[in-house]
Amino acid sequence: MKNNANVHNSDPGYNPTELLICTAARLMPDGTTAFIGTGIPMLAASLAQKMHAPNLVTIFEFGGTGAILEELPIAVGGQNTFHRAIAASGICDVIEAAQRGFIEYGFLGGAQIDPFGNLNSTVIGEYYHPTVRLPGSGGGNDVGSHCWQTIAIMRHDKRRFVEKVDFITTPGYLSGPGAREAAGLPPGTGPYRVVSNLAVMGYHPESKRMMLLATQPGITIQQVMENTGFVLKVAEQVEKNPPPSPQELHILRDEVDRNRLYI
Repeated sequence: MKNNANVHNSDPGYNPTELLICTAARLMPDGTTAFIGTGIPMLAASLAQKMHAPNLVTIFEFGGTGAILEELPIAVGGQNTFHRAIAASGICDVIEAAQRGFIEYGFLGGAQIDPFGNLNSTVIGEYYHPTVRLPGSGGGNDVGSHCWQTIAIMRHDKRRFVEKVDFITTPGYLSGPGAREAAGLPPGTGPYRVVSNLAVMGYHPESKRMMLLATQPGITIQQVMENTGFVLKVAEQVEKNPPPSPQELHILRDEVDRNRLYI
């Protein structure tokens, strides 16, 4: 059957990156703390602050805490990650804050993800003789280990959604229920959502396996299944995500990324 992952009947008026940003932004509640990585999470955090979460406390790996993202940072160590921040420290202090349980959400990416939310951003193939050598962990392991809930943002296809990742860079639920705790990670922490260009997934509360919660506009449940390299659980009621609103797109294009660095 033909792969229809990126096929729409007509131009929806937004591109896949804009869809990912708007979907991720909606998952950032006001008044919470969120560890923000380079790329889409930065745009999503800026959009959230301008739309519905003015009191979102953004935390960046190199020490900016509580920055107001009026200008889009180029990277997690850029000067805009300290703009009007409530604290400017360093990477050790930020990671310690996560270890102490002060960071609620962590936003992550990766080249591969498996049914239990384990992420790979290290290698494709065998570790010592890889097909592709990837950037590595950065702070990904710390974020996935110590933030209360993690949200992965990824393109959706069988190469990325795999039965078993080639390398566990960032722990999800490892091998299933109880495995995080057995490895010494804090109880009650772990993967929360996966945002893709096809769907939003969560995790089954008992089996800890990834579960389809909502499809993106114009996407069917069947398309999500066809583009997932493992058996995906399906919620009893699968929602349909609304498309990016005109207001979201206006703010994203004219304020958040007006220089089109990402979109």
